[in-house]
Amino acid sequence: MQLPVFEEEHRILEAIHHNDCVIICGETGSGKTTQVPQFLFESGYGSPDSDTPGMIGITQPRRVAAVAMAERVGRELGNYKKRVGHQIRFDASVDEETSIKFMTDGVLLREMMSDFLLTKYSALIIDEAHERNINTDILIGMLSRVMKLRRDWSCKDPAKYRPLKLIIMSATLRVSDFSENKSLFSSPPPIINVQARQYPVSIHFNRRTAFNYNEEAFRKTCKIHSKLPPGGILVFLTGKGEINEMVRRLRKRFPFKRGNNYDDVAEVKVDSRNADMEAEEVDFSVNDMIDDFSEESSNEDDEEEGEEEGFEETLEEGQTTEDPLYVLPLYSLLPTKEQMKIFEHPPKGARLCVVATNIAETSLTIPDIRYVVDCGRSKERTFNEATGVQSYEINWISKASADQRAGRAGRTGPGHCYRLFSSAIYESEFAQFSKPEILRMPVESVVLTMKSMGIDNITNFPFVTPPTRDSLRKAEKLLQHLGALDDRMIITKLGQKMSHFPLSPRFAKMLLVANQQGCLPYIIAVVSGLSVGDPFISESEIIPRGEDDDENEWRKQQLAKFNKSRQLFTKLDKFSDGLQMLSAICAQDHIPRADREKFFEDNFLRPKIMDEIVKLRKQLTYIAKVNLSKDSIAASSLVKDEELMLSPPTKVQVEAIKQMITAGFIDHVAVRADIVDKNVKIPNNAPITAIQYLTLMPTSESNSDRFVYIHPNSVLSKCGELPPSYLVYQSLTTNNASATSKLRMRPLTDIGGRALANVAASSGLITYSKPLGHPYAPKEISQTERECYVVPRMGANIGTGGVGWDLPAIKVRQSKVRGNWVIKR
Repeated sequence: MQLPVFEEEHRILEAIHHNDCVIICGETGSGKTTQVPQFLFESGYGSPDSDTPGMIGITQPRRVAAVAMAERVGRELGNYKKRVGHQIRFDASVDEETSIKFMTDGVLLREMMSDFLLTKYSALIIDEAHERNINTDILIGMLSRVMKLRRDWSCKDPAKYRPLKLIIMSATLRVSDFSENKSLFSSPPPIINVQARQYPVSIHFNRRTAFNYNEEAFRKTCKIHSKLPPGGILVFLTGKGEINEMVRRLRKRFPFKRGNNYDDVAEVKVDSRNADMEAEEVDFSVNDMIDDFSEESSNEDDEEEGEEEGFEETLEEGQTTEDPLYVLPLYSLLPTKEQMKIFEHPPKGARLCVVATNIAETSLTIPDIRYVVDCGRSKERTFNEATGVQSYEINWISKASADQRAGRAGRTGPGHCYRLFSSAIYESEFAQFSKPEILRMPVESVVLTMKSMGIDNITNFPFVTPPTRDSLRKAEKLLQHLGALDDRMIITKLGQKMSHFPLSPRFAKMLLVANQQGCLPYIIAVVSGLSVGDPFISESEIIPRGEDDDENEWRKQQLAKFNKSRQLFTKLDKFSDGLQMLSAICAQDHIPRADREKFFEDNFLRPKIMDEIVKLRKQLTYIAKVNLSKDSIAASSLVKDEELMLSPPTKVQVEAIKQMITAGFIDHVAVRADIVDKNVKIPNNAPITAIQYLTLMPTSESNSDRFVYIHPNSVLSKCGELPPSYLVYQSLTTNNASATSKLRMRPLTDIGGRALANVAASSGLITYSKPLGHPYAPKEISQTERECYVVPRMGANIGTGGVGWDLPAIKVRQSKVRGNWVIKR
């Protein structure tokens, strides 16, 4: 039995009043995201004259959800709409009157770096806590301590400090992570179970798990539209490629007779190379990997369990089996204008069908959805701590996520969820909850953020789910290589400066070493591109396989146009993907805004990615002014488009840019295998993508699997000559988890041997030989100083079984210290 709204409100407010932390959970669809902030607002939170004058802050794991929830709460508050605001990356609507503020958890974490006690807030709501990205885990751990400090300080100075209330909300939360975690909460916070305020949803499993879930999703969607009463359809698939293909097929199957103006599917995608990207923004650009669960299936046999109650033909009066279907894609990097179409009413006589990633799983409520088709899978990036290799895999979601998806069908009326897998697979293969991101991803950004806030002993931090000691150790080692931590693992001055940038530590290091040779604006552009994602549309995406002579002719024309465009952007350097990207980013600044759309189309660039890059360039330009300029106090936060317009870099600057990129990825260096292993021979006719490289850090314990290869999308794959001896790469990827899959590196730039030795000199990755003999014998300058030639060796001291290799001899100056000759820096 559901409580009346006022009784439920009273119960929640009473718990918050008597406790600093409260956990609110319940069945899928409890929908408290909009109600709890309003309960608090109406009870005086956020009012300057009350005992709780600070804002009500609500964090969301996704930007689109933060904006949508702010708009919805504003509408529901009517006359107080102006008191609701949002803040996400590149966008904010917050002023002095704001009482309710929606934001991403990353925004709140950045605020803590300047105001640890978060004195602007009286209450904080961590919503969708079950999704728990890395920022969420850090936030909850920090806030568990901030609550105690605020309570203590409010007793000492009640005029200045007030207690902070923390509300953790989720429909499918694993409560034991909080209630049984003594390091997080010494006494477990009260748990309020809220009964779902939604209509019943009937669950229909397939009798057998379909091998090709995309085909099964298409068939099921067609059947729903042809046989069942009106109501929107929400189809869950794993990525942008699958979604766009499904959208095309459904539009072709159920077309509008006239006036169809939505045929073009937006071509937007982001690469795995990202820093502060949110989880759903990553489209991994790999072929779909479909598991065969040895359950034979066919279109005739794949009916759902309980078919007779799910698909009896019950069309309403005036409805036909061939009515048009209004099909829309939904994924995070879809342009905002396209995303917002899902909230509009479909054309008269048409049924709405949204094909989405798990961005539609929580927070967003799409109007009039009555049918959900769930493939039961999602695409995730996994990270191997031992080797540093990333892989992109399509795996089963958790039972909690499956329940969330089903709940989308019961928001506006009774609904149905059609699961494209059997109940046996659901029970045996689906985990109860998803694995937290902090256990799946590198944590160097986490460590640097916490060190900059004075938390030196990371292992004692009250994580909801602690990362492994090995991942923490590797993160600290990387920060040492970058110069952010000293030998005692204490943050350095350089590390403090790096923490000021809302970026990966690697990118922050690049920016800090770039303030010379006039290279800073170019490095800001490179870092922005690497942070946001790959702006280039790949050849395989734009040139599908032809089916007839006309299509093959069209493919030839497109390929010629594609190659011409890529050649245009390789004029700075034909071996550097980073400089190719820099050329494309800077080229758009010289194109009038009215012509940019055509420029993007002609050069196969992603419009939304390019737009995000411009926004980040402006943000980083301002941050660089503040942190790197002597006149930082006078730095303006407004960066004009004209300031971004750059002339082509000189040859000296190009070489400097390569070294600056290397400084951020000094541990991601690969050497061509034939240089260090005489047993490796490169055939004259070997394709570039088959040439073997060896990485500094080992990628496999097996000697036969130690090689990596250039990614086919790299500019190097078409360089037409032997690739460089040394390459700096951003990541190692593999398309699947099979043992025979080749590891591919995504190169950033080539680097010369001597330049590499100079850049790595302070990283701890270089050791030096004894001085060379005749004719390079040492030249004494004084009794305590001499000049000599030595051979640098890269990676000989990393202690992890790495290859290590000699670099060209360099001239150094040595000083005698306590009887030993040491190199002067």
